[in-house]
Amino acid sequence: MASLFSSFLLTFCLFVIPSLSSDPDPLQDFCVGDLRASPSINGFPCKPSVSASDFFFSGLVGPLNTSNPNGVAISPANALTFPGLNTLGVSMNNVEFAPGGVNPPHSHPRATETGVVIEGSVFVGFLTTNNTLFSKVINAGEMFVVPRGLVHFQWNVGKGKARLITAFNSQLPGAVVLPNTLFGSVPVIPNAVLTKTFRTDDATVNKLKSKFAV
Repeated sequence: MASLFSSFLLTFCLFVIPSLSSDPDPLQDFCVGDLRASPSINGFPCKPSVSASDFFFSGLVGPLNTSNPNGVAISPANALTFPGLNTLGVSMNNVEFAPGGVNPPHSHPRATETGVVIEGSVFVGFLTTNNTLFSKVINAGEMFVVPRGLVHFQWNVGKGKARLITAFNSQLPGAVVLPNTLFGSVPVIPNAVLTKTFRTDDATVNKLKSKFAV
């Protein structure tokens, strides 16, 4: 019995505990992703040949078009848009806000987020698992951090536009945007679940679904 338990414990340590960390460590200097192939557990297979251009990216340059209901636009630099990041465990976003723009409540299931305000004044907040809100208005040059997986948001409270540069400890951090997830899923979440959850009626839920339908 002791031997069986020891074998189980060793298996747990070797296979389960590493899965609780961030992206796996790379096994070579780099592995520029071949986006034509299917991703594996540590990203995309490596391109057979690379050049200097694979390690440079101009996609964070603005300005972005913020003419949408939320007044926010995001340009990501991750393994899908910048294959040089493949297997390296990092990514970044350029986030731009119109006056009053909001990056709605969302979470990144695979990464901690850090960010710095490049322009404007932004109200940044995140919620803990016991529903405590930590928030502050930060200005150009100031930085924030959001622990991995926690729901958070950003709101431009300045008089003009605002801009953030954010960074993640994952090559593909993912984003669960709560209103889109709850009211724009495919297939849709049954109204009975949403009316009970939000203590409202079918008419309200249907109206919200109409705003987020894909």
